[in-house]
Amino acid sequence: MSSLSLSLHSLLIAGACLISSASALNAQLVGTWSTKSAKVLTGSGFYNPVNDSFIEPRHTGISYSFTADGHYESAYYRAIANPADPKCPGAILQFQHGTVVENADGSLDLTPITVDGRQLQSSPCDGDTSTYTRYNQSEKMEARFPSPAPSINQLTNNTQKYQVYTDPYTKLTRLDLYQFDGAPIQPMYLAFTPPKMLPTITMNPTTTSAGKKAKRTAGAAPEADHGYDVPLNKDAIHVKRDFEQPLLHRVDLNMVWWTGVGMTLFGGVAYLL
Repeated sequence: MSSLSLSLHSLLIAGACLISSASALNAQLVGTWSTKSAKVLTGSGFYNPVNDSFIEPRHTGISYSFTADGHYESAYYRAIANPADPKCPGAILQFQHGTVVENADGSLDLTPITVDGRQLQSSPCDGDTSTYTRYNQSEKMEARFPSPAPSINQLTNNTQKYQVYTDPYTKLTRLDLYQFDGAPIQPMYLAFTPPKMLPTITMNPTTTSAGKKAKRTAGAAPEADHGYDVPLNKDAIHVKRDFEQPLLHRVDLNMVWWTGVGMTLFGGVAYLL
């Protein structure tokens, strides 16, 4: 009986060690990474969880953020080719966040928070509406060894197979990741450290999975109100923030103009006296 208790105790300790090691991420990965244009970045500048909307970047791109304790966030903005009309491509924006586990072989398993993912897909030439839905897609970043091939000693020590290094051309810190099939993901460069991310908690707790449609004009600035009947995150537990308008939009320009006229008249009268 005592030996059985000891075995169970040993298994619990081993399991705890495995969990703790899985949640810890390589320090080289920690930060916010973005593709070359650096116009797509994770955080509140891409997805606004308060009014549940995207902020469309100026250029397409990809961004990933990783924390040391095993959380991630991803932002995708991609163009979709239109073979029927090459001059009229579509676009897709995707946001996800969740947990990331680094496996013994160097691969990464990204598991999103199911109800928080969002996708906006549009085809401007096919109509004036875009499809806005929840999005949930787990990802596996396949492990690959950098060139040249590693030595036997490196193989034994489970050398990490993604690459973080100084790009010889840009002199920036670069991250190379690979998809589950080994295809390389577009190179990303370190943009922020510590990472620039939204809260890592579940921001939109709900059990509904239906998509919504919102009016959107290609190239136009995002609107504050998308006309949803019920906000998807109406029960969110994250802190709601008030977004302050820029100073230019808070100043009464008519008042400024009349103040200037009054000061000019007052100055002229004072000069004549």
